[in-house]
Amino acid sequence: RTECGGDESTYSRLASKRAGATEVRPNLASMKTEQFEGFEILYGTSAAQNDEISTRLSEPDDFWFHAAGYAGSHVIVRNPDRLRELPRSVEKRAAALAITNSKAKTAKGKIEVHVAWARDVKKPKNFPPGKVLLNSHWSVKAYASDAE
Repeated sequence: RTECGGDESTYSRLASKRAGATEVRPNLASMKTEQFEGFEILYGTSAAQNDEISTRLSEPDDFWFHAAGYAGSHVIVRNPDRLRELPRSVEKRAAALAITNSKAKTAKGKIEVHVAWARDVKKPKNFPPGKVLLNSHWSVKAYASDAE
């Protein structure tokens, strides 16, 4: 299992359900979405949006991307046709979006990006916003410039 995401300085606070408050829902208006070669790609701009994308909006067969070792966006590529793998150009685009929307955006060279099936992305109750646990994943490498 691999822990991904999370940056204590950027977490938005969610109200505690134990304290009797209701959960604060993220502002989805600033969530990013784009079409690329016929695939819908979604990514958050905050830890709360990352949680929403990774745990509520994704489908089990969607692909999930995150820059390995850096705080940043969770990226989902919709997979309604249940493909076993993405076209290389789509994988490269999603990986680059994960990099450019993370603290790795100014890093030099190729950056490792974790890729997982959305069904393998779990959110333990004690994890802070934006942090998830991957039951299984593989890695790809991309440049931030691949998103341009």
